[in-house]
Amino acid sequence: MRRISNILRKMEKKDLKIDTTKAVNEAQLNGEPQAPSQTMLDAFFRIHDYLVAHSTMPIRRQLMDEINWNDRLIAIKGGRGAGKTDFLLTRIKEIETEWRNMPVPLTKRGKPSKRKSLRDVRPCLYVSMNDFYFTQHSLLDLASEFARKGGKYLFLDQLFKYPNWSRELKRCYGKYKHLHIIFCATPVMPIDEDNHELERIVHTYNLRGFSFREYLNLQTGLKLPSFTLEEIMQRHASISREICDRVQPLKYFQAYLDHGYYPSYLESTSFEAELLKTMNSQLEVDVLIIKEIDVACLHKLRRLLYILMQEAPCALNISNISEEIGLSRATTMNYVKYLKDSRLINLLYPEHKTFPMKPTKVYMHNTNVAKMDFTRELTPMDLYETYFYTAIHGAHKVNATERSAMFIVDNQYYFDVKENVSVRDTIRPTAVANLEFGRGNQMPLWLLGFLY
Repeated sequence: MRRISNILRKMEKKDLKIDTTKAVNEAQLNGEPQAPSQTMLDAFFRIHDYLVAHSTMPIRRQLMDEINWNDRLIAIKGGRGAGKTDFLLTRIKEIETEWRNMPVPLTKRGKPSKRKSLRDVRPCLYVSMNDFYFTQHSLLDLASEFARKGGKYLFLDQLFKYPNWSRELKRCYGKYKHLHIIFCATPVMPIDEDNHELERIVHTYNLRGFSFREYLNLQTGLKLPSFTLEEIMQRHASISREICDRVQPLKYFQAYLDHGYYPSYLESTSFEAELLKTMNSQLEVDVLIIKEIDVACLHKLRRLLYILMQEAPCALNISNISEEIGLSRATTMNYVKYLKDSRLINLLYPEHKTFPMKPTKVYMHNTNVAKMDFTRELTPMDLYETYFYTAIHGAHKVNATERSAMFIVDNQYYFDVKENVSVRDTIRPTAVANLEFGRGNQMPLWLLGFLY
């Protein structure tokens, strides 16, 4: 959203009207808000067109092809900085391009029909719900007028800022059967099983930060494919050799651990400063506002995060932390859960256990966040364990194990993580950081970044 805000500021400098509230000054009768006028939709489309024209997604995210776009209510869930807005705008570009290139239907006499142009029938509309228009008008008003004008795909951003958003989405879903609604969701927004109004009608997809594969493709211009975990486990030696014939992954691996997870590294002159803003927004907006926590508790929440940053990967000593930040054990544990939900930390639990049980270990959500504590020197193994967890847990279940192995994946695969290659082959699958080609049970750690 930072880059979108910059685009909107450029629009203001170019004297492009973006104050959509002015377009509805006369849209009320008897003090009751009415459906958007054509002028109102024009104002939204003006912003829509500018943002779509100036949006860029340097690589095609794999998630784009995993979504069933025929579903009528789709949530794109992702942490701040993962690129949700650009993801929506890229999908809009694809739909509008396909619409323009559709063959013109023929009349009964075999002549081309006079199909309306894109200016007359707009298939897509992107709207940010933080527009002041929604202080007096409803989402249902907008959806009604857009559907009446022939619209098919309504893309909604910043939806958490709209009151009763889930109830309104359900009303739109039930009323406009031909309308597809795609919206961005923060990780702490209640979706699916946590939301009775949207249960069974919303299809949720997770947009994560760049995988190592995506980062490598960005840096090299290659189009390296992804692999399933089973493929990597069975064929890691041949797969790694095929990739290394085209590029040297280890030359890029450390840079990825440093700054490659968040797309903002592509456009920010100071990646650390931008990531700090993102982390603070996760605390101040995703946790405080959405979870309705008193702002007076923000300092304690920040203190909790800093304590974990200083130690992670580490065991979670709730008693000591609670005493240090001045909160009860139950409240501290809830705050830990909020940090996990906002994708600032990860929690590693024993098999068959989850919150509110105590986790075995705490990790930072990714290595970029882990390196934001400049007062400590992370060991290589701290980073490698964190990378392993981040790379695997998006699509697989990762737990601690009572055996000597470090992790168990999907309740069946025992994994170790090591920095260097063992002279003798290992008994169980082992992800090795300083390994270029796989051999035996030892596979390159970087290769696990090819799962998406």
